[in-house]
Amino acid sequence: MLIFGLKSDKMQKSFFLLLGFIYFSMNALATEVHYQLEMPNPNSHYFEVTMDISDLKSNETILKMPVWAPGSYLVREFAKSVNLVKVFDNKGVKIPIEKINKNSWLINTKGHSTIKVKYEVYAFELSVRTSFLDDSHGYINGTSMFMYIKDKKGINGKLTIKPHPSFKKIATALPLESGTTYTFKDYDHLVDCPIEIGNHQEFSFEAAGVHHKVAMYGKGNYDIEKLKTDMAKIVKSETKIFGENPNKEYLFIIHNLTNPSGGLEHKNSTTLQVSRWTYEGNSYFGFISLVAHEYFHLWNVKRLRPKELGPFNYDEENYTDLLWVMEGFTSYYDELALRRAGLYTQDQYLGKLFGTINYVENQPGNLVQPVAHASFDAWIKAYRSNENSVNTTISYYSKGQILAAMLDIYIITKFKGKKSLDNFMQALYQEFYKKKDIGFTEEEFHAALEDFLGEDMDWFFDNYIYGTQVIDYEKFFKGIGLAVTGQKTIPNSKLGIRTKTENGKIKITTVYSGSVAEEQGLSVNDEIIGFNGYRLTEAVTMDHIDELSVGEKIDLLIARDGILLSYTITIKESFNMHYDYNRNFDGNQEKLFDYWLRVDEF
Repeated sequence: MLIFGLKSDKMQKSFFLLLGFIYFSMNALATEVHYQLEMPNPNSHYFEVTMDISDLKSNETILKMPVWAPGSYLVREFAKSVNLVKVFDNKGVKIPIEKINKNSWLINTKGHSTIKVKYEVYAFELSVRTSFLDDSHGYINGTSMFMYIKDKKGINGKLTIKPHPSFKKIATALPLESGTTYTFKDYDHLVDCPIEIGNHQEFSFEAAGVHHKVAMYGKGNYDIEKLKTDMAKIVKSETKIFGENPNKEYLFIIHNLTNPSGGLEHKNSTTLQVSRWTYEGNSYFGFISLVAHEYFHLWNVKRLRPKELGPFNYDEENYTDLLWVMEGFTSYYDELALRRAGLYTQDQYLGKLFGTINYVENQPGNLVQPVAHASFDAWIKAYRSNENSVNTTISYYSKGQILAAMLDIYIITKFKGKKSLDNFMQALYQEFYKKKDIGFTEEEFHAALEDFLGEDMDWFFDNYIYGTQVIDYEKFFKGIGLAVTGQKTIPNSKLGIRTKTENGKIKITTVYSGSVAEEQGLSVNDEIIGFNGYRLTEAVTMDHIDELSVGEKIDLLIARDGILLSYTITIKESFNMHYDYNRNFDGNQEKLFDYWLRVDEF
């Protein structure tokens, strides 16, 4: 077919491809969803959700509920809290619906271009990953609340919130259209904006050209003016790392609780759950570090990301080897930002870093699980720890933090203080987010680091990322004038166990690999009743055992599954490693050290 004005076959082909793209785009975006969220009886802990779906063109429509929440790498099966799913046509007549697997519902939409879906969600798990409702407030993390249409996550829509009459405030990063109706550009956007509904306290501050709002739920010993000042310092220091802040507005939702669950990142907001008494003394550093951690994620994870982490597959695990970068680098910068903001002294920062080093190096699992494997297996190990996890796993947060520090020091030393890890993060951000807005692979990250450094980095990845070789701390730190030593120390437990006391009973909770306890037959859940003829009680504790010398023998009486057993155990030599540092500057090293642990000026 000849199209007038398009004389070549190539031009005609391009024209038809353009028409097809326009047709596909119009049809893909035609469907619209308007969610309504209600909570008529907060004491029931049920949210009621309505989906008004228009412009349907297929004979069948499948609705799905996510199985996980981005940023928290565990399948949580949110469909388990969904009840009473019903569908109606535009005249209020019920339409058949069938549940076809654990998180999918099939609707017969033949002859129906508009439908109304209603369902309830039981919400009584107050964490940053889930949703919660009682008579004090409502909190929504989107993937645990909102269904989506299969293959149509890219559609835009609206959300109207109808708060219970006792709730007067709504806090969310979703764009407000009018009243209590908000808009979203696609499903990822909708569920990436958590919602706080209730009577929370609100305040705001400006930093790095961004308007920051804070919604405070729950009583606590916080000082608003101090929080404004210190949170602004963190924002400025972290923005300086990347050279820009991509947001115009940002929301902190903070829950002050007795049993908090940490934080969860979002593109232009975060939810933090902390102890209500965390705002004084050393505990305050834990809070401000959490602020720094989740805020850093607005760059590292939410924009600069592995290819598996956006757009998301909400149906199953999203595997990546790179959580040591996404969480580990963020853990490094959340502490470094406190130093750069002037909240830590140099020695306070070094104390935190070396505390992490000593924690990691004394985990038996550090010699078993490479940090890349810890990242990949987060779905089945990190969030499902058991009594043996200490022996077989390592945290990609902690190990990744140390590796980020080593890379930073390596870069500073190599480029004599002209470049740091900041510059590498900026290069990644520009290439993969600003230019392309796509995720990177493990191979692309490896190649980008080599290109930045101008050298082969296989030694680093082979030994420390995909291997379990002990990091050569002395070599890394020497470049900035720190003399690092590792000394053998006596472990806390000479038996190589952890115990807990409940109702006067002392039970073994952990048995370390290679320990005397493992070698000579003690097991987790054994109750230690006595030793050397004496009953072990809260008054006569395990300290008595740990005071014994190498070579001494003890008789232990334990109960295992209701059966009394006797063991004669010989105390053997064991040790931990303790790493420490001294300043040992030579030539220009002090300048490099001060550059590494500098305080930002604004």
